[in-house]
Amino acid sequence: MPDPVALLHVPALSDVAEYAYAATVEPPARLVFTAGACPLNAEGCVVAPGDHAAQARQVMMNLETALDAAGARLTDVVKTTVYVASAQQADLVTVWEVVRDFFGDHDPPSTLLGVAVLGYSDQLVEVEAVAAVRVGV
Repeated sequence: MPDPVALLHVPALSDVAEYAYAATVEPPARLVFTAGACPLNAEGCVVAPGDHAAQARQVMMNLETALDAAGARLTDVVKTTVYVASAQQADLVTVWEVVRDFFGDHDPPSTLLGVAVLGYSDQLVEVEAVAAVRVGV
């Protein structure tokens, strides 16, 4: 069956962005909404305090685990929101590079935000996603 997710690269918009500008989901598909994946290990502790890249890697591994539990993969993701607790653009870029590496050639629309604080002490990164999975697959 064809993939229910179509990522749209819009020629009228700048090609500088490392993501598609829009995505569509064709029926029949089941949508999966994740909570924000946090940089927590199996014991519930924040990993790598002060290290944006290491926390981003843990976040993406946790996101993959959450998607897998819902029967989805990173290649099923339609949209992400990436939160970085920093006012420094370099920190946002560091996190974004890790997130992009996890997605590989799949480049869903994404929003990257610098925020003042996240929910756990020492937490620097959080990523939430929406995915679409073909029904019956």
